[in-house]
Amino acid sequence: MTHTPTRRTVLLCTGTAALAVGCGDGGGDGDGDGDSSAASPGQELAPTSDIPVGGGKIFPDEKIVVTQPEQGEFKAFSAVCTHQNCLVSTVRDGTIDCACHGSRFSITDGAVAQGPATRPLPEERIAVEGNSIRSA
Repeated sequence: MTHTPTRRTVLLCTGTAALAVGCGDGGGDGDGDGDSSAASPGQELAPTSDIPVGGGKIFPDEKIVVTQPEQGEFKAFSAVCTHQNCLVSTVRDGTIDCACHGSRFSITDGAVAQGPATRPLPEERIAVEGNSIRSA
């Protein structure tokens, strides 16, 4: 004998699933703040040759921007603007720029170079192994 679910059974089951999903902390980094990048630890982001000296490269899927302020010095920051959470759009002339409202951040330390943002870009951890830049 086959049991055919009723509308009530389907609604109860899907509601329970939605409730279970909705009760999570919303973030993938385990600290409950919901603010984590998509890069997995150890994931290769790029070869070092892809990051220009005095500039950088944005990795939109990972929400990370990697810069090279000076030859051989690599830094990484969140690619999410601290003003209204837009993804930064370009790296040029020593700054990481957000096209949404014009905020600019230093490629050296993520500090605000031009508002309206008032907070720096948070640092992200990376590891340079040989000619490879990896998330840490």
